[in-house]
This record gives sequence, structure tokens and C-alpha cells, in this order.
Amino acid sequence: MAHLCGLCLALRSDHGQFARVVTNYDGLIVSVLTEAQTERTPGQRRTAGPCPLRSMRTAPVARGEGARLAAAVSLVLASAKVRDHVADRDGLLARRPVAAAARRVAASWDRAGARTGAQLGFDTAVLVDAVDRQTGIELLAGPGTPLLTVTEPTETATAAAFAHTAVLAGKPRNAEPLAEAGRLFGRLAHLLDAVEDQEADAASGAWNPLTATGTSRAEARRLADDALRGVRLALGDAEFTDGRLAHVLLAHELRRSVDRAFATDVCSHRSGGLLTASGEPGTRPTGSFGPPPGNPYAPTGPGGPSGPRPPEPPRDRRGLVMGCLVWAGLACTCQMCCGTFEDPWSRQRREGLCSQCDCGDCCDGCDACSNCCDCCSCCDGCDCGCDC
Repeated sequence: MAHLCGLCLALRSDHGQFARVVTNYDGLIVSVLTEAQTERTPGQRRTAGPCPLRSMRTAPVARGEGARLAAAVSLVLASAKVRDHVADRDGLLARRPVAAAARRVAASWDRAGARTGAQLGFDTAVLVDAVDRQTGIELLAGPGTPLLTVTEPTETATAAAFAHTAVLAGKPRNAEPLAEAGRLFGRLAHLLDAVEDQEADAASGAWNPLTATGTSRAEARRLADDALRGVRLALGDAEFTDGRLAHVLLAHELRRSVDRAFATDVCSHRSGGLLTASGEPGTRPTGSFGPPPGNPYAPTGPGGPSGPRPPEPPRDRRGLVMGCLVWAGLACTCQMCCGTFEDPWSRQRREGLCSQCDCGDCCDGCDACSNCCDCCSCCDGCDCGCDC
């Protein structure tokens, strides 16, 4: 919460009240990584005034270069998302006056993000270039196009942002492993969006990476699991002053995001696989990923990929402006922080950040934690009763 509020307040301080609408959970990881590599000082926190998202309570919030870098990155990427919605003529953006106003907002965010980035020594042009290339790649992609070709621009953008946290923290040796972690984090973000939105995109006729390239859910899951392992290995190669929060977010919570997207629920630290490369059921080694036996809605359940699917209510995606209005309403009722809520744009059910920050299942599946270090090799600070 300190980093989420720090990102929000950095956006307000540098770019005005309206810029706070681009506050997002992914962006705060940049702030977390910067702080994780530096010595803790009183100047890294300040007491913020009452806010509706905190039930009008004061709170210590993150401040400094990490929060400002997160703000710059969030602004540039949000401007790209606005332009994408304008190009797709989503919702109210199909109307010319609204689209013109949205383009002006996106352009101002681009300039503001570039200005803050330059003050921090970060060239946001790499983000803008990645977004521009993304559009061209999507136009050319078709059946048989490797999915990683489509995710590459996102990977490049997040790798640059993660690597620059090492520069801000004065740990240049961390730049390479954090760039690798960022690359794989970007891949996961792109994959999970594609998986979660595939049915809605099919219903609305929107472009989806999995559908366009003919990639199966089984292959998407394999790529996601490989990326998860890669993120953890890359974090292990980086030197942190206090990497506990980074580990919780990029190991535990990232794994939970994958499990939610693919409708599975397994231990964050187990390895192995359930699906073969062809998507058929494979043997279940000890501590494997994938759905539990008998799950009728999993790709490997009865009937295979063509088996029954769980009933879902139809989702009608909101446009950018209406979504922002809903976001403001949710923020004022604190549901985005401390409850469950409907995503302002996709209408999917989400959990607030407070309910997700739990490391209690760190060593699930370990024999009373006696074998914790076998399944949980990087649990520093997880408080699971072992010394691994």
C-alpha cells in the first residue's frame, strides 16, 4: 500500500490530479524494486494526508526516485493504451470529439512521462518505440506466428524499466538480472491479458494474440510457467538489501495471477508440468503445476480441450471514459484496496490489494515445513519457520 499510494501521489505531484487515473498495480513494482536495492532510510517514507482509498486515514507512503520512475513508466504506457482504444474505436471513443480529446490527453502524458524520465536518466523513447512496434506486429501476425514475437515489445519495455531501477539504486551489477526479470514479467503480463480476455475478445471481434496466432491454452501455460521460473532465477541473481516484498510480489503473487488466469490452484514453489507439449494429460510428478485431478473445466479434464466450460456471465467491456468513472467510484468506496470489485473496464471480478498480500501458503505441500528448503529456495523473510 505504501508503494501504491506513493505512485499515486508521485503522479499528482509531478503531473496533476488527473494523472492519478493511471495508478496501477504493475507500475508499483518499479518502486518496490528500487527500494529493495537500497538501504532503508527515513527519507524513503513520508506521512500522507487522509485519502478516500484509505478510509480517510493518514499513512506512510513511498517517496523518491523509485516512485517517480514508476509514475513516468505508468504515464507513457497508459498513453499507449489510450491510443490503442482510440484506434479500436472502443465505446465512447468511437465518437470523433471524444477520440480527439483522448488523443490530446495521451500526447500530454507522453510528454510528461518523457520529462520525468529524463530527470531520472531514463529514456522513455524505448517504451514509445515498443508500443509503436506492437501495432505493426499485430497487423502482420497470423496463424503460425510465434506467440513470443507478439509479446516481444512488451518484454522490451518492462526490461528497460526494471533494469533502470538498478541504476537509480546505485547497483549497476543488478541491471542484467533485473532486465531479464522484467522481460519475463512483461511476457507474463501480455500472456495473462490474452488468456483472460480471449472469450470476451472472440465475442466482440477484438484482436487477441492467442486466437490470431492459433496458440493453444496448453502452450500459453507452458510459456507462463517457463517465465515464472525465469523470473525467480533472475531475482536470485540480483543483490537486494531487503528483497522480501519483491519476492512476495514477483514469486508468490505472480504465481497466483497465473493460477487464476488458467483456473488452477497450486503451491507457488513446486515445479513440474501436467500438460504435454501437445496439450494432452501427462503424468503428475510430485509438486506439479496444473489443475487438480477431476477438474471438469480444466483443459486436461474430461473431454480434453473441448470439454465443458464453467458458466460465466456475459461481460460487456466498458469504454475508456466510462471505465474511468467507474474507477473513481470504486476508489471512493475503498473496494479496490480492501475488498472484491468488478474491473472498471473488463468487468472481471478482482480482489483488492490488501486481500492479496499473503505469504501464508509459502510452503504448502512441504512436510510440516521440514522440507521447506527443497520446495522454497528463496523464501527469505517469508516467516514460514525455516531458515531457507
